[in-house]
Amino acid sequence: MTWIAPEIDRIETVPTGPERPMLQSWLDFHRQTLLAKCAGLGAAQLKQRAVPPSALSLHGLVRHMSEVERGWLRGTAAGQRLGYLYCAEADPNGDFDNVGTADPAADFAVYRQEIRLADAAVAELSLDHRCRHPAGTEYSLRWVYLHLIEEYARHNGHADLLRERVDGRTGD
Repeated sequence: MTWIAPEIDRIETVPTGPERPMLQSWLDFHRQTLLAKCAGLGAAQLKQRAVPPSALSLHGLVRHMSEVERGWLRGTAAGQRLGYLYCAEADPNGDFDNVGTADPAADFAVYRQEIRLADAAVAELSLDHRCRHPAGTEYSLRWVYLHLIEEYARHNGHADLLRERVDGRTGD
């Protein structure tokens, strides 16, 4: 039986109130948007590339955002020492380049797990928490949240175009 990406119901964002729940709701909304763009597609469709020579695919975006969640929230913000999931020094684009034989069910499970672990890693940190990126720049957790929301928004635009190319489906 072929694996099909499950349907997703997106949450509503928090429009007023404390800053942390608003930021978290936007991050969760964008996480769910990426999954919604993949919903109902099989492995071959998820691996379909955008336009040669681009390696961009929906499957690759899920793998990439697993790396992003892991790197920014667990690694930078929480200070956990972690290796890459799909990339390496010698293969910095492995998240996108190596989807040909990758198992989407396993990679989607990794993505969901990275989200759970990332949220847990920063749950007790304040938005003013200072952290240092491996490249040396200091950031606040607030900045990291905003950066992740921006990165998801950009990649969800890519996902929208990829999905339209796969089966013509468009939407928000």
